[in-house]
Amino acid sequence: MSASTSDKHPGENSRSALDTDLGWAIRMVSSAFRRVATESVADLPGGARAYLVLVALSDGEPPSQLALAKAVSLDRTVMTYLLDDLEAHHLVTRRPDPRDRRARQVLLTDTGRTRLTQIRDNLATAEAKLLTDLDEHDAHQLRTLLARVAQTAQSSSDVPAESDC
Repeated sequence: MSASTSDKHPGENSRSALDTDLGWAIRMVSSAFRRVATESVADLPGGARAYLVLVALSDGEPPSQLALAKAVSLDRTVMTYLLDDLEAHHLVTRRPDPRDRRARQVLLTDTGRTRLTQIRDNLATAEAKLLTDLDEHDAHQLRTLLARVAQTAQSSSDVPAESDC
């Protein structure tokens, strides 16, 4: 957390000191987002982790299980159990990778794509409430900047932050 440069007594203007503290801001936004996101994915097997998997699968070449686990910062064992649940609910399917038959590719099913669209709509409504004080440009800029910081954090982390999913 950032340190205050104020010489004021504790409690005096503490609100303005908190307003400029990155740690406080991240904690408040994270807590609020976690509440709305948890509600939006409550009926999805695997919850928020599963949502991240579906998002990661929604575009591009089907990744291997290992590449997918790395992309969403999950331990590969956790990823296997999560994919088992998602496959049992017909949201994803796995097939041998044609380039490496030892590896398994993960694909989003039509059912999974439909469910992802529903969840994204629910999240968009919840996010709009959270970002109500920002105009469209500021909200877009916030998302862009947070994504850049998240990519830096992910690339500099040696251990997946699976407890934060």
